[in-house]
Amino acid sequence: MNTTDILRRAIWSAFFAVSFSAFSEEPKEFIFCSYNLKNWLSMERYLGGAADAVAPKPIAERERLVEMLAEIHPDVLGVCEVGTADDVADLQNRLKSAGVDLLHVERAHGGDSTRSLALLSRFPISARKSQLDLKYQIGDQTFPMQRGILDATVDLSPTLHVRFLGVHLKSKRAIPEADEAMMRRNEAHLLRAHIDSIFRQDIGVKMLCYGDFNEHRNEPAIGEIIGSRSSEAYMTDLPLHDADGLVWTHFWDSADVYSRLDFLFASRNLRPLIDLRKARIYMVRDFNKASDHRPLVMTISEK
Repeated sequence: MNTTDILRRAIWSAFFAVSFSAFSEEPKEFIFCSYNLKNWLSMERYLGGAADAVAPKPIAERERLVEMLAEIHPDVLGVCEVGTADDVADLQNRLKSAGVDLLHVERAHGGDSTRSLALLSRFPISARKSQLDLKYQIGDQTFPMQRGILDATVDLSPTLHVRFLGVHLKSKRAIPEADEAMMRRNEAHLLRAHIDSIFRQDIGVKMLCYGDFNEHRNEPAIGEIIGSRSSEAYMTDLPLHDADGLVWTHFWDSADVYSRLDFLFASRNLRPLIDLRKARIYMVRDFNKASDHRPLVMTISEK
């Protein structure tokens, strides 16, 4: 075999190797997790039935929570009920020590500056549009949206940009100022208005709305967030379940009540990139050693 033949064979071998690699390359996948951390912040704690001094989330709860997140190993993590920037940094540092390095952060809150929302990402955050000063009326009273709306766009790749909207709607705890269900309905209305404003700017947006909605699937607040199926601004409710096929995400221990209060809603252009076979409610027997909620996990693929 002469030199020309050797060179020609080498060129063709390289060509087929590159071609095969291009056709067999798997799409890139990114793991997203939504999780209510149950008061990763300093507050008055009750130990042994008596009020203790203001203290951070117990160390055992933080350690178990980080162990669970290390097993999930998210690329992007959206959380509720985290406190100050220092609390977010504490979460970041503990995750990094466990092998989950989420360098980029957006933190947001509304009228309640104690319990915040945060998005932690392995990838850069290219736009921040969080809504911190939203208000609504019930009768003659004006109320702030307590946790606001976290709004951050993450560049998962040079061609895949996902807009994440994080929320934590009013709890089901009754208060004297107003009806808690009506407050949630108004907060849901503010969220839907923000979603609609995004679609007016970019009908093709790849958007995920996530968080603790403190509401059941059949309530008007959830219906308003989802929107009309005939609209391009429709948000799909992703049907998640655990390994046993159960859909509850929150356990109220004093009442023995299991509820689905946490949701993921995807825009039409994001939905085809989500593999529902890999979407799940994270399940471990001792989940309540970390939080009263269970994490929601999904995979976004770059196709």
